[in-house]
Amino acid sequence: MSAPVWDPDQYLRFADERTRPLRDLLARVPSVPNEPAATVLDIGCGPGNSTAVLRERWPGARITGVDNSAEMLAAARAGGGEPTADYLLADAAGFDPAAAAPDLIVSNAALQWIGFEPGGRSGPGDSPAAGGGRGAAGGHLDLLRHWAAALRPGGVIAFQVPGNFGSPSHVLLAELRRSPRWRESVGGNAVRAGVHRPDEYLRTLAEAGCTADVWETTYRTLLTGDDPVLEWVKGTALRPVLTRLGDPADRSAFLAEYGALLREAYPAGPHGTVFPFRRIFAVAVRRG
Repeated sequence: MSAPVWDPDQYLRFADERTRPLRDLLARVPSVPNEPAATVLDIGCGPGNSTAVLRERWPGARITGVDNSAEMLAAARAGGGEPTADYLLADAAGFDPAAAAPDLIVSNAALQWIGFEPGGRSGPGDSPAAGGGRGAAGGHLDLLRHWAAALRPGGVIAFQVPGNFGSPSHVLLAELRRSPRWRESVGGNAVRAGVHRPDEYLRTLAEAGCTADVWETTYRTLLTGDDPVLEWVKGTALRPVLTRLGDPADRSAFLAEYGALLREAYPAGPHGTVFPFRRIFAVAVRRG
């Protein structure tokens, strides 16, 4: 099962829309220990757009962006991210934050790519960052417990994950992958993603010794241009499929078929295409 190859340029085509949930998440984060010189980890930092937002909020912090994609980190270091941050190539599921003694751990649309336990899951995922490792056995609920234990007392975990796995964009993709034409090439053994129900995150964080706030938001954005929903998912949910479709003809055929399904599910209007996407948010403060 190969990890998806990420395309920073494609991902950042919708940088403002992808960064908005992070800004809303950080607006709910309280003061963290050791401000203004807090230690902040941005786990699953991608091309660094999230790291730049963290620098706006904590200008004096020591910030480290962690990602398992060399392509994404190259984009972050080349100017897509925060130039004063450190960047580390590492798999989020195997990365141990304890040595950094973090005051704040942030994960922006990354946890869904890490293995998850049975129950509460809902299908193929949405967004770049981490991969296998620790997550395969205990899922990202175990990872959250591990992160909580690594925090300083009063430290904070803040994350958001996609909750749109039941939306047409994801359901149609899953059905197409299982269709007779495509099931052998992309129907199985591709990297998949999933999330848990919000109450499961709340329960897990409370059991890990945190006071937690968990909520949901459904954004509705107006996308413009040709096949805008297809262009959106080409930067996220489609990455595992595109990675496996090495033949250009196969890739073009799959995109044509999937694009037609998306145009029907998300019809264009006079001002663009309305694209709803639901997110799940959590902010947890370690007690003690």
